[in-house]
Amino acid sequence: MKKEYKIIGLMSGTSLDGVDIALCKFDKKNEQWNFKITNAETISYSDIWKNKLKTAGNLPTIEFLLFHKEYGKYLGNLVKQFLEKNNEKALYVASHGHTIFHQPEKSFTFQIGDGSEIAATAGISTISDFRSLDMAFGGNGAPLVPIGDEILFSQYDFCLNLGGFANISFNSNKRRIAFDICPVNIAINYLTMKINIPFDEDGKIAKSGKINFGLLEKLNNLDYYKNSYPKSLGREWFESNFLKIIESFSISIEDKLRTVYEHISIQIVRVVGNYTAGKILISGGGAHNTFLIELFEKKLKKQIVIPEKEIIDFKEALIFAFLGLLRIENKANCLSSATGAKFDNCGGVVHEILS
Repeated sequence: MKKEYKIIGLMSGTSLDGVDIALCKFDKKNEQWNFKITNAETISYSDIWKNKLKTAGNLPTIEFLLFHKEYGKYLGNLVKQFLEKNNEKALYVASHGHTIFHQPEKSFTFQIGDGSEIAATAGISTISDFRSLDMAFGGNGAPLVPIGDEILFSQYDFCLNLGGFANISFNSNKRRIAFDICPVNIAINYLTMKINIPFDEDGKIAKSGKINFGLLEKLNNLDYYKNSYPKSLGREWFESNFLKIIESFSISIEDKLRTVYEHISIQIVRVVGNYTAGKILISGGGAHNTFLIELFEKKLKKQIVIPEKEIIDFKEALIFAFLGLLRIENKANCLSSATGAKFDNCGGVVHEILS
């Protein structure tokens, strides 16, 4: 029997580029899931929404919970408008939300965007809060993408995503391993905003700078890089560790950027270079950064695959749609080998519309 689902994946990353919306079609043949991204779009945040999301962690409790509902309603309206514009329908919405807090050492994470508000506003059953169950089982609640990498992108030895943070997943000793490597766009965009530029197109600004080896050494010696996986990063760690080091150096933005790029390439090579297999799929906004990719190519003796733009930009939204599918089917959508939880689990709160 052929199974088929049409699910919207919603993703908002730490770099605050906007909301990724992907309408994804899945069908299962001979026990193999196939996928197609039918329509996809990134809705950029207004300055007002960027500021609200940046400062949400400082809100008093009641205001924070009200904002959680407000942002859920905002996402629901985006979904509704997206489907109307494309004359499409979806069976479910699977929403990652926007991470405000992520403190795995305290078994605490919070992705804003109330799933009940999304469901009620869009008029579509919604799955949200994918991370909390894994944390209750002692995991990091992250990364969640590896099971999608394993099932949907099994032809690659490594799946590397260059978003706010770099994260990677791969098979080792018949287990799927995954973890966050280092900051990427969260650091690059922070520095470019200092000179009123939203991002470093093709790495042109960084390319004009020089490596500061004192800064590079301090960044490379951060304790996080000495920790074994499973491990994950969040904005809190970035602000209290990475940024403190960057801000302690009185050098040009160009030199800081060039040094950060070098740091990113070194940390990724440290991870990937330890393994002999060599086909790497690179996705996420950083895959568009030609200078960053050039640094990888110079340092890595492996085949780098940059996929079509649709996969670069919407792979995470696609996989969250797939995690929603697995939740509806009551199949594991979170791997303990990646998160450190006691068990594989099936996370996500389902807000089901019955009429």
